[in-house]
Amino acid sequence: MGDFVLDFPLCCLGVGKSAVVKSLSAHGALRRRLSDIGVVEGATVKCVGRSPLGDPAAYLVRGAVIAIRDCDSRSVLVRG
Repeated sequence: MGDFVLDFPLCCLGVGKSAVVKSLSAHGALRRRLSDIGVVEGATVKCVGRSPLGDPAAYLVRGAVIAIRDCDSRSVLVRG
């Protein structure tokens, strides 16, 4: 049997792991903000760290490190 891969929310990506953005379920200002910082379908995202309390997390996207809160990163589905 072939490998079965599921998409999962960006907030579940472990530190040091990379994934590809598959879809965004965000709407309005949040969707625009994510798009502006490069979180678009097909973009590679790497989690480079988490704050001491776990939220927000820092992600490397298109050469820039950005912090995204878990409540916002739940609307980004990725595939690792």
